[in-house]
Amino acid sequence: MKKKYYPSIEEFENQSLETADRQARLASKSMLDLIDEELNQKSTSRRNFLKFCGFSVASAAVLSSCRNPVNKAIPLLNKPDDITPGMASYYASTYWDGHDYGSILVKVRDGRPIKIEGNTLSPINQGGTTARLQASVLSLYDDGARYKKPLKAGTETSWQTLDSEIIGQLTKLSADGKPIVLLTSTIISPSDKKLIEKFKTKFPTTQQVVYDAVSDSALVDASNKTFKINGVPDYHFENAELVVSFGADFLGTWLMPVALSRRWAESRDLTNKKQLSELHVFESNLSLTGANADFRYPVKPSQQAAILLNLYNETAKLLGKETYPAPSIDFDVKPLAKKLVDAKGKSLVVCGINNSDVQVIAHSINGILGNHYACMDLGFYLQTRSASDVEMENLVSQMSQGKVGALLLWNCNPAYDYWESQLFAEALQKVGLTVSFAGAWDETSALCNYVAPNSHYLESWGDAEPAKYTYSLQQPCIQKIYDTRQAQENLLAWMGEKPDYYAFVQNYWQESIYAPVLGKSFNTFWNETLQKGVYKVEVEFEPPFFDESPVKTAALKVALDKAEGPEVIFYETLALGTGAHANNPWLMELPDPISKVCWDNFAAISPKTAKELKVKNGDKINIVDGVELPVYVLPGQAAGTVAIAYGYGRTNAGKVGNKVGVNIFSLTQLTDNFRNFSMLAKTLTVVAGKHDLVTTQQHHSMENRPIVRETSFAEWQRNPAAGNEMHEKAKEEATTIYTRPLHEGHHWALAIDLNRCTGCSTCVIGCQAENNVPVIGKEQVAKTRIMHWMRIDRYFSDNFDNPKIYFQPIMCQHCDQAPCENVCPVAATNHSNEGLNQIAYNRCIGTKYCINNCPYKVRRFNWFRYATNDKFDFNMNSDLGRMVLNPDVVVRERGVVEKCSFCVQRIQEKKLKAKLQNRQLQDNEIVPACMQACPSKAIVFGDLNDKESRISRLFENERNYHLLEELHVLPNVGYLTKVRKS
Repeated sequence: MKKKYYPSIEEFENQSLETADRQARLASKSMLDLIDEELNQKSTSRRNFLKFCGFSVASAAVLSSCRNPVNKAIPLLNKPDDITPGMASYYASTYWDGHDYGSILVKVRDGRPIKIEGNTLSPINQGGTTARLQASVLSLYDDGARYKKPLKAGTETSWQTLDSEIIGQLTKLSADGKPIVLLTSTIISPSDKKLIEKFKTKFPTTQQVVYDAVSDSALVDASNKTFKINGVPDYHFENAELVVSFGADFLGTWLMPVALSRRWAESRDLTNKKQLSELHVFESNLSLTGANADFRYPVKPSQQAAILLNLYNETAKLLGKETYPAPSIDFDVKPLAKKLVDAKGKSLVVCGINNSDVQVIAHSINGILGNHYACMDLGFYLQTRSASDVEMENLVSQMSQGKVGALLLWNCNPAYDYWESQLFAEALQKVGLTVSFAGAWDETSALCNYVAPNSHYLESWGDAEPAKYTYSLQQPCIQKIYDTRQAQENLLAWMGEKPDYYAFVQNYWQESIYAPVLGKSFNTFWNETLQKGVYKVEVEFEPPFFDESPVKTAALKVALDKAEGPEVIFYETLALGTGAHANNPWLMELPDPISKVCWDNFAAISPKTAKELKVKNGDKINIVDGVELPVYVLPGQAAGTVAIAYGYGRTNAGKVGNKVGVNIFSLTQLTDNFRNFSMLAKTLTVVAGKHDLVTTQQHHSMENRPIVRETSFAEWQRNPAAGNEMHEKAKEEATTIYTRPLHEGHHWALAIDLNRCTGCSTCVIGCQAENNVPVIGKEQVAKTRIMHWMRIDRYFSDNFDNPKIYFQPIMCQHCDQAPCENVCPVAATNHSNEGLNQIAYNRCIGTKYCINNCPYKVRRFNWFRYATNDKFDFNMNSDLGRMVLNPDVVVRERGVVEKCSFCVQRIQEKKLKAKLQNRQLQDNEIVPACMQACPSKAIVFGDLNDKESRISRLFENERNYHLLEELHVLPNVGYLTKVRKS
């Protein structure tokens, strides 16, 4: 028996660590198998059964999803040391889906994960998350699309049968010298890499091909050429005074936005310093990064490379370097080149174009400026992108010729997202043995001979090395719900070894990462790392290397590229990404931060192009033969371009994701060995028919009202209250018959720094997960019945060709003189003595007077029983799906009003904890879900009665104002004026 390890509160507050031996047992068999074994033993008593399960409520919940409902909550008879019923435990783990990474804490209540938080100890995300990371817990309980047992030819089979047949075929293929291909997404786990090498030893004809649906293959190739690293530089925007982006949406979807957005936000924070970074963005479609830019330039995709080469030449000329022939452009890059040279060593040029030559030029600008010393990390470089587009093309060619004996697919779905998906599907039929490790339905697994279903990441052991020498561990937080097995355990079993991946990971760490010089035993090191979730090896690196020679060849190639006609660009949304999470209703209903559209993709065109085509929102156009999409007229879209999001058009995703939108992955092409995410369209043709697009925001202008207040950096330097002059004026002119209530003890308030907020909408999903906010579906969204407690309002300035964009998170403002409280006929809404606007759901009869009287429109009315009504056929509407619900927050009944509560359940939890420990609450001890989810740290919550708290200092800041403060409703939410360089 391994020694138990109990972390102290000082080491890592509010986390608990289950012993490794118990976790290993959790990972060994499915929950249903274990329950079956117990129920089949006639002598099993209820006491033994509950002792065996370890938690009563969770066992009952899982049983209710698979057997007759359990109507009694049976108390825990022998409580395990590490579980207190009704109290949450937190487990450090790792999220990696082949595309996005996050070091996380998993909140577990009575044995079931219900919430994902960021790990504050992680040197990468430092507590931040993304919308997809927040929503990933819901996919655990997807009883509709998750595979429940292994399949053979589409029929359920046993693991014994599957293993026997696959081992036999692999052995024969290897003996006959026929290729066995392991097709994977990018692997960042060092243990996985070692396991694959061992698998190659067992079956010598095995080769690995790495395929990413959204590839950065060119960036990896260029980084190898210019900096001699086998990965991607890690960018430190916090050190950059000037950033120039060419189609790199680093605040939204590029590389690792959970880290990059926080670093950029630090360079924009004016609460503790007096400098502001400057951001220039060249792009075709309006991205989240472009929306936050100081200077944005809408240009076609083909023009970006030409501008970048001209920028290199002008910068090189100022530095006395060699220049190269470049295409003529209608843009003067000299002022920008001068700014780059002035900020030498403290600037960054980043590029999102998947072309190696273009990436070499971007790297070379950074190299000749010396930016790779302070603003780029070439030692702890990123390893989250390693796919090779050309290797994937070669593999499909080999498959088409019948030269591949076996294909094992791990965490990839090329039958949906490959650029020639139909060709791949046809080639797959010419492979003798095809095995998919998919954990849920997808287009590729439906075509395979066998499906060896992967366990959910919250049921699995693992590790990750997202950046060189920066590690994190993954541990299961729940017993396996279905009869699944980790993909790694499949490989172990087929190698003839015990399928115990926990032991494999632990052995790897002991042999390759642990060092005795740490001054502690391996068991102590392992337990501490498992509890913290992360470990970083401190390494001394040689000075960064830069090779200037590749730019000459790259420049000559870029200078020859020309394009004429309408151009189409394909991009990734913050919600669906590559489409792997299309069956997640939280993400499907998340409004796009720019368009505010949900439940669809569309063809975004500029107002100028819309006028030329004589189309309006919802009208259909033909992009190429057979591909028709509804148009959405989007200000800021480059003229002569069309932008379309991929990730939609799934045909085998599940009841939520099937046949939503159009799949446009097949429109991408392989150009010069790299996948090109833009194309030339011969013509854009209007076709008959109309498609209803639903949005959550119908008005997009502030109409000269001071809703989002803004000033320039120059004005702010002269006057810290610049742009916020109305704040003092509103206080002076305020007249009211009411007196402000006194708040004894605590006075809760929330502040949002509009300079740090990027509009990413992570807080929206964080709030939804925490507060049991229902999904309502496209039909109800069209009726403006969206239920999100928190929304991100987005406004355009009057220049629709290239507007300025403003984001403002809106939730209940918790007014001290709340208009909603005065009109409720049954006193369901009231004010607490701590400044919270409260709702007694049992008193509410749904008159909606409060909704009509709220100037912020933040109250939501339940039209239906969304969580239990079969009409709303989403993943949560099943016994298993409802396991994701937070028991600390009531599921609201039909016909009542609901809204943001400042996460009052978290407030009460921390107040009680402080009381039990006989101490005062600490500043930042209470963290609402929105604040905890935010990757850019734009939200601050605290007690205004604590004059030393962060919230008090922000409310005293000259930039602080309140929304519609001329109404004198005295909100307890403050906003800090946005400051731009322009």
